[in-house]
This record gives sequence, structure tokens and C-alpha cells, in this order.
Amino acid sequence: MSERIRRSEPAPGVALLTLARPEKLNAMDEQFFAELTAVMRGLGQDDGVRAAVLTGEGRAFSAGGDVATFLDLDGGVARVRPHLRRVVDAFTSVERCAVPVVAAVNGLAFGGGTELVLACDVVLAAESARFALKEPTMGLMPTYGIVRGPEVLGRNWTRLLALTGREISAGVAERIELVQEVHPDGELLDAAVALAAEMAAHSALAVQVAKAHLNREALTGFAESIEATALLFTTDEHRAAARAFRAARGD
Repeated sequence: MSERIRRSEPAPGVALLTLARPEKLNAMDEQFFAELTAVMRGLGQDDGVRAAVLTGEGRAFSAGGDVATFLDLDGGVARVRPHLRRVVDAFTSVERCAVPVVAAVNGLAFGGGTELVLACDVVLAAESARFALKEPTMGLMPTYGIVRGPEVLGRNWTRLLALTGREISAGVAERIELVQEVHPDGELLDAAVALAAEMAAHSALAVQVAKAHLNREALTGFAESIEATALLFTTDEHRAAARAFRAARGD
């Protein structure tokens, strides 16, 4: 199997993590969630890494969950629940990572792509980037985003995005504080690496303790959202939407 996340080192102390499934718009499957969890754990054990940048290859940061695999989650709530726990564990591994993680959102960030953005410590976006919690269009809800969104965006903006599936631009995302900086497309990655290098230049322990302190209350509240989403996976509405998606793609 090919790697879903490719690692390089563009600056001293900085790890660049590139979501590397461009033919699928960096869609997230079981392999991706396992790799993300392992990579984040590994960063915290690598004394040579003091900050990380997370970006996508091609025209997407990530289009979200690999919808083509959703119909394989057959067998009711008991089958879906472990999958959702792995999803939440993968996103929270970004929050738990000992070093700060800067998102460089280079294109589409839909569904789980926006949820992954919510997990990062600082977010930079290209001018062409677009964000959306697309789960309602599939008869689902954003398991991680429904918990983390209100803390980052506030309740009203989370309601708007999670209940409509509406897409927003990088400019709007900056205004609602999902994104901290917007850069021209060709300058995004350099800006993100420079920001990570700025963090890496400081005391590693001080930065790690500050991140841990900021996120100390950020790792609870997911049990109920996992159960609710697991139930939604079993509905006729979701399965019809997943079948329509497969048919439209010719899968």
C-alpha cells in the first residue's frame, strides 16, 4: 500500500507532512487514519522535530472521508462505532501531538478535511482554499467537528456549517477565525514553513508545555457524537446518498 502521508524536512526542526493521495483528493480511509495517528505519535518522540506543517498534494487539502468506502461499513452501529472511534482518535492525535501543528490548507477542505483543520494549532490557507462540513449532504453529522467547532468557531457558525453543508471561502474562514492567515496560492507553503520555523526556534519544552496547557480541556465530549453518528450511518438516507455518490463516480 502507498503511504497516505509523506514526510520531509524543509527547515531545521520542522517536519512537513503532505497528504499524498491526490488522485482521490486526499480522501481519508482507514489507512489514512492509522497513519495520521502513528505519525503524530512519532513526532512527539523525535527530538529533532519542534514543529510540523500539514498540507495536501494536488488541488485539495482533503475532500474528507472516502465516501466510496462508506457502504462497506455494513452491520449496524456495532460495525460503525469502532471506525468512528479511530476517526476521532486520529484527529485528536493532532491535538495531543507534543509539537505544534500548522495547517497549510492548499485547496478543498471538505468534511473531514475541515475537521482536521479544526484539530490543528494554527491554520494558514491559500486564497483559493474552500471549507465545508459536507456531512449533512450525506445524511451524517461531523463527529469531531460537532464537538470542536463551537470551541473554535462559536456555536452559531458551527450550526450554519454543520446543518447546511455550505462552502465558505478562505476569506470568510479567516473572518470567523477558522483560519489565522490567508496567503496567495504560490506563497502558502513557504509562509507555513516560516511560521513553523519561528515556533521551532524557541524553547522546545516551553512550546510543548504551552500547547499542552491550551489543549488540556480539549479532549472530551466525543462519546455522544460517536454514538449519534453511528446511528446515522445505518439510515436509509445515508445509504442512498452513498450509493448515489458511488454511481456518480462510476465506482
